[in-house]
Amino acid sequence: MRKKTIATMVLMLWMGMGSFAAAGRLPIQEAHLENGLRILVLEDHAWPVATFQVWYRVGSRDEHPGITGISHLLEHMAFKGTSRGGPEEYSQIIQKNGGDDNGWTSWDYTCFFAELAADRLNIAMDLLAGQMTNLLLDSLELKSEREVVKEERRLGENSPYEQVFEEMMAAAFKSHPYQWPVVGWMPDLDAITREELERYYRTEYLPGNATAVVVGDVKTKEVVEAVRRYFGSVPVGNPPVEPQILEPEQKGERRVKVVKQAEMPAVMIGYHTVGIGDADEYVLTVVEKILSGGQSARLYHDLVYEKQLALQAEAGILQAREPMLFWAWGIPQIGHTTDELETAIYGELERLQREPVSDGELAKAKNQLQASFVFDQEKVSGLGEAVGYYDALQSYTYLDTYLDRIQAVTKEDIVRVSRKYFGEDNRTVAILVPKQSQADEQAPLQSRP
Repeated sequence: MRKKTIATMVLMLWMGMGSFAAAGRLPIQEAHLENGLRILVLEDHAWPVATFQVWYRVGSRDEHPGITGISHLLEHMAFKGTSRGGPEEYSQIIQKNGGDDNGWTSWDYTCFFAELAADRLNIAMDLLAGQMTNLLLDSLELKSEREVVKEERRLGENSPYEQVFEEMMAAAFKSHPYQWPVVGWMPDLDAITREELERYYRTEYLPGNATAVVVGDVKTKEVVEAVRRYFGSVPVGNPPVEPQILEPEQKGERRVKVVKQAEMPAVMIGYHTVGIGDADEYVLTVVEKILSGGQSARLYHDLVYEKQLALQAEAGILQAREPMLFWAWGIPQIGHTTDELETAIYGELERLQREPVSDGELAKAKNQLQASFVFDQEKVSGLGEAVGYYDALQSYTYLDTYLDRIQAVTKEDIVRVSRKYFGEDNRTVAILVPKQSQADEQAPLQSRP
């Protein structure tokens, strides 16, 4: 029996989505409540389950110095009690009903998620409606949860490689809020008051600043009416002011050095590129796979396997609502330096600018992207998350054309885009220099013979 190729399996899975593929787009139904809440419904009757998610268009990009991390802190507090129930009851109720729940914050959004048997979806609606309008924001709970978030901050500070990423981001962005980490800076986490948290909640957690996503074994008309019952009475509130921040063009290479206790040194390089949905974003997504799509991809094959310069070498594109970064990083092999590895990474990026990639490399990258796109949406939860994620960043219609846009990327596109973005003046470089251990620092110096 002949093995199926990745492309064949992708096609079979995609065709298995039935009417979705036949229509050429996901048959999402959109509705609006009078208070501004958008509702996106995608019926999928393959399994008797459904996911209900609320996506708020608020993240760390909506913060300012002094309150960095407040979006993430508020997400934590959303599970600490409403006028309808006490701390942790949200998750306990979902779990007692056989469901799963979660919440997360990013640069551009905050999401709350629940998956249940379809006939119990109203339980999630009731709880998430309470989060939107009735959070208690109790002072004692805030004190406790602040410490939880600060511990997350400490974990990040203790990770040398995460610190390299943070310092690279902080140097790459001068004015845009993408410059600080989603979890925030420690001094701000210490200083945020309950009053500031309350004000931020009343400003951002509004129906007009949110989208409810429903995917699964539901009927659109019925589920829209159910959402209306639970969310329709939520007050409109004053819509938040959308921050309009333009990052100035970078005029030359920026470099930072991170000195920290670490096993190995590292180098990370970031290039300013584009926001999601830009035509070049699809090309850069293919470039990511060509450079970093497994052990046969260029960075691993050339720098780790062939030249043995690196223990690890990767690249990727950061997706965001506004122009973000394409990054490459690596850990040098013992006996080699970050300078050598940095030069080798530039060599791979310059090679993309000089000569077209091979037919095989391009086909493999596209097949990998198509496979992951389909596999990630096999389950109701993954499909719902994809709808909400892309809608929060741009529009759920991004999903309708994604595969076609990836398939349309050419070798010439890759050369053009690589020349456009991977230049010296557009890059920010962060070098991790391992700090000596305290024992090493205190050891007496040996005199030379």
